[in-house]
Amino acid sequence: MARRKVTAPPSSPQGTATPAVPASERKTTLAIVASAAGVSLATVSKVIHGREDVGPRTRAEVQRLLDEQGYVPTTRRRSSSQRVTIELAFDDFMSPYATELQRGVVAAAREDDVDVIVSEFAVRGASDGERPWMRNPRAADRRGVLLVTSDIQPQQARELRVAGLPLVVIDPVHSPDEDVVSIGATNWAGGVSATEHLLALGHRRIAYIGGPDDTDVNLARLHGYRAALEKHGVAFDAAIVGGGQLDSSTGARLASTFLTRGNRPTAVFAITDLVAMGVLQAAHALGLQVPADLSVVGFDDTYVASLTTPPLTTVRTPLQEMGRVAFRTLRRLIDGHGLDSHHIELATQLVVRSSTARPLSERQVH
Repeated sequence: MARRKVTAPPSSPQGTATPAVPASERKTTLAIVASAAGVSLATVSKVIHGREDVGPRTRAEVQRLLDEQGYVPTTRRRSSSQRVTIELAFDDFMSPYATELQRGVVAAAREDDVDVIVSEFAVRGASDGERPWMRNPRAADRRGVLLVTSDIQPQQARELRVAGLPLVVIDPVHSPDEDVVSIGATNWAGGVSATEHLLALGHRRIAYIGGPDDTDVNLARLHGYRAALEKHGVAFDAAIVGGGQLDSSTGARLASTFLTRGNRPTAVFAITDLVAMGVLQAAHALGLQVPADLSVVGFDDTYVASLTTPPLTTVRTPLQEMGRVAFRTLRRLIDGHGLDSHHIELATQLVVRSSTARPLSERQVH
């Protein structure tokens, strides 16, 4: 795991109570510890509350089992001299998407005088050994976790709850359980607006290059694309739809395939700006001019969108605002406040630049 800490300027942080863990989960955890240690629940309670009428060996064994379960007493409070620290965990914190989100989280954390530990880890196929914070959720005295574009298993969410660590997931890979708080964007509506922009220009042969087939973000943007085609009476063609990893190589590979076939597309809608960059690279390698020969639309409006040649038409996801909202939501949970909604979506907006134009056939007519 790569890890770095982003620290806000010092001031005078306030002591914060550990959020309450559901009573049923607390009882289950204490029962597990009592059974494993061969003692009564009353003895476990005495250890938790620091009572002196427990033998040293028993106390040490019970405490070891409590630590193993990630148990933190709900009455525990932070010292007023300690700073509040949260963890911001990415699959890949080097992407433009991650950079924009991180800026939003860190800006909001700075306003609240909160430290942010940034971590990178692999979710798919990763063992707990590759995610030490899942084995020791209270490491570094973290008060909560922001998990970005990742999968959270029910057992992992439970472990965090038992440890008294609130969790907020940003753009989850799959829809989390109802009790897991998530922050996202209107991906379906964004897919519609990107496709309708190309349709309004006169394109009818529009390819879609997406991400992993089973991820919620990909499915939402793909369904938006298909809904726009259907609304305008344009047949869906699976031959010009594909997906892969969210990187430029996926865009380049699939664009090269689509653009070298007969009846090639006149436009491509890419699931992210990074994938769209790969499409631009493939078009250039094939001697195609953008937008004269091919129009390209990306998604997210990361900083790379305005640096491409030509600058990229894209769907703006308010990434920095998502980071701020995620932090504010997590802070409310840390402070023990309720939420109006467990699932929040921020609006997307089409940003038109120079990578889209009418197709050649339309320009000849006009």
